[in-house]
Amino acid sequence: MHSFVLLIWLALCAAQDVQQRHIANLLTMGAGLLALVYLLTTGTTWLGEPAEQGGWALGLALLFTLPGYATGRMGAADVKLMATIGLATDPLHLLGSFIGAGVLGALWCLLAPMAWPHMAQGLRKRIPFLAPELSKKPPFAPFVFVGLVLTLVWIH
Repeated sequence: MHSFVLLIWLALCAAQDVQQRHIANLLTMGAGLLALVYLLTTGTTWLGEPAEQGGWALGLALLFTLPGYATGRMGAADVKLMATIGLATDPLHLLGSFIGAGVLGALWCLLAPMAWPHMAQGLRKRIPFLAPELSKKPPFAPFVFVGLVLTLVWIH
């Protein structure tokens, strides 16, 4: 059940990111605060791992994302998104999400120019910021979402 709620939250973040190229602070910081409160009150992450695992995952999330933010390759919402995933899960889920997002993002950049013209126009209008001609740096959250889904399937 907790995995399902986590995926719904991340799907909302991903949808907002592909439609607006922005993720609201209420989604990222609100969920991060809830994950932190849950961690501190129960002693476990949202997925049931010991609190220490959530702390390590948070540290890894910051280690991986802050350099990207400092160099302009990642947005602040991406940092908050990954930090929240860290607080809610564990290092293995965080790494799976991050690596999955990187691989999927690279694949999208390679394949989007060929796939985009063949996609339905209605779909293209719903995900405008994934258009290959708009940016070489597509929204990060949709790829994190798929990375977490694949990680959850692989681990469980």
